Amino acid sequence: MGWYNEAVFYHIYPLGLLGAPEYNDYSGPADRLSEMQGWIEHLKKAGFTALYFGPCFSSGSHGYDTTDYRKVDERLGTNEDLKEMVRSCHQAGIRVILDGVFNHTGRDFFAFKDLRENRENSRFRDWYCNVDFGGNNEYGDGFSYQNWGGHNLLPKLNLHNPEVKDYLLDTISFWVHEFDIDGLRLDVADALSFDFLHELRRLANGIKEDFWLMGEVIHGDYSRWVNHDTLHSVTNYALHKALYSAHNDHNYFEIAHTIIRQNQMGLGGAHLYNFADNHDVERIATRLNDKRELLPLHVLLYTLPGIPSVYYGSEFGIEGRKERGSDASLRPALSLKDLASEDNALLQLISALGRIYSGESALWYGEYRELELTTTKYAFMRGDIPVTVTNSDAEESFDLALDGSYTGALSGREIRSDQGRLRFTQEGHSGEIWIPAGEKKRYEPVKVTLPSGAEEADSGCEAETMSQRAAEGKSLEEMSIEELQAEVLARLAANGPLTDRMKKEVRENVYRDSLLNWIKSFR
Repeated sequence: MGWYNEAVFYHIYPLGLLGAPEYNDYSGPADRLSEMQGWIEHLKKAGFTALYFGPCFSSGSHGYDTTDYRKVDERLGTNEDLKEMVRSCHQAGIRVILDGVFNHTGRDFFAFKDLRENRENSRFRDWYCNVDFGGNNEYGDGFSYQNWGGHNLLPKLNLHNPEVKDYLLDTISFWVHEFDIDGLRLDVADALSFDFLHELRRLANGIKEDFWLMGEVIHGDYSRWVNHDTLHSVTNYALHKALYSAHNDHNYFEIAHTIIRQNQMGLGGAHLYNFADNHDVERIATRLNDKRELLPLHVLLYTLPGIPSVYYGSEFGIEGRKERGSDASLRPALSLKDLASEDNALLQLISALGRIYSGESALWYGEYRELELTTTKYAFMRGDIPVTVTNSDAEESFDLALDGSYTGALSGREIRSDQGRLRFTQEGHSGEIWIPAGEKKRYEPVKVTLPSGAEEADSGCEAETMSQRAAEGKSLEEMSIEELQAEVLARLAANGPLTDRMKKEVRENVYRDSLLNWIKSFR
C-alpha cells in the first residue's frame, strides 16, 4: 500500500493563488514561490499530508500551454525556488505531485516554434498530430493541426512518435531528480494514448518508490485507466457531481448508487481521487443551495472510499463561479492573513476530519458496506467504523443492525446498541464518524455550526443587501448594472473575505443577465 492511499490532498493552482499576471512576458523570474512557506504551515496544521501543485512550468498564460517543460514559470520563480518549496513540504511531512501536461504544448514551445519557422523542413513536423500545410488557422500559420478542445493555442502532441515519448519521459525523470517530486497528475489523461500510459507506468515503477500517477478523467469506465498497467488513480468526477446534487436535491440515493457503480467497475478497492471542487468547476460553497450541507458533504468526502482532496480556499468556504467562459474567479489570489481564523467553522471541521482520517486506517482500507439509506439519511460502514449523515432540516432517526458501543469522533457523543440494534437520532444537516468503544484513540470534540447562506450580508459590507434594496421598492430586474454589481459584492462578502481578484471580476461584469444569474445562485 502506497503513501497516497493514506493521504489527504490539498490542491493549489499556483498561478492563481500567488497572484501571477495573466500572461507571461518572459521578462525574468518573480519571487512568488517564497510565499508558499506560510501555506505549507497551514496545510500541516489543517491535517493535509499531500499537495497537488498545479501547472508551474513556463507557459504563455494559464499554465497548460507549456513553453518550457524544464523551467519553472517565470511568473512564479526559479527552479531553485521550486526545489526549496518541495524540500519544505517534505520536512513538514507533505508529499508533492505536479501537473504533467503531456497531451499538448503551447505555441511557444521550441518544437512548435521550429515548425512555424521551417514548415515542411522542420525536423519536428511529426511531433504534432495531423499537420496539414494545405490548411490555415486564425494565427495565419499557413498550416493546420490537431489541437485540444478546439483551441489552436494548444497544439496536440503526437504521442505515437518515439522521439516525443522519449522527450516527455526524460522530462519526468528530470523532474524527479531535480525537484524530488512524489508523483504526477496527468492533464486530460483520457486523451493520452494507452501505449504512452503503459510506458509512463513502467517508468513510474522504477523511478522512485511509490511514485504515484493520477489522471484527469471525467467520463467513462474508470477501470480502463486505473489498473496495474496504467494509472494508480483518476479524478472521481462521478462522485463530485453526486456530492453536491445529492444535497441540493435531498437524494442520497445518487451517492450510494455512484459507489455501487464504481464497485461494479471493479474499483471497490481502488483509491479514486475524490474532490468537492477544483480549478475547473465552481466552488462547492457556490454549488450548494444550503451552506449547512457543507458539513455532511465533507464528512462524506473524508469517509467514502477514495482519497480526499480540498481545493485551496474552499476550506474557508469561499465562493467562485464560472463567468463569461472565464475560470479566473475559480482561481483567485488569496492571502492567508485575510482568510485564516480560528473561528472559521468550516476550517475547524476540515481540520478535525483530517485528524480523524489520519488516525483511522479503516477510512483508508476498510470495506464499504451500506447500512441504511433514504433520500435524507445515509449510513454505511468503513471497516468497523459506521458513518452517518443527514441532509434535511428535520432530525433523523437511525436504526442500524450493529452491536456495541461507539463514540462520535466529531461530537464526542456516546451511543450503545440494544439487542443487536443501534438506534439513535441525529440532527439535520449533520454528519458523524462513530469510533468503536475501547479504541485508544480519542478525538477532541468540535462543535460546527454552519450558516445556511440565506442570511443577508453584513451592513458594513461594500454593498447594500437585497433586503435594503427591497425596502427601497426595487426588484432585481429594476436595478441598474452598478446596483447589481453592488449586490453581488454584498453576497460574496457575506460568505467570506473579498479579494482584489473578486472585486475586479465583478467590476468587469457589465452583463445584466450574468449579474442576475450570479445573484440568484446565492439563494
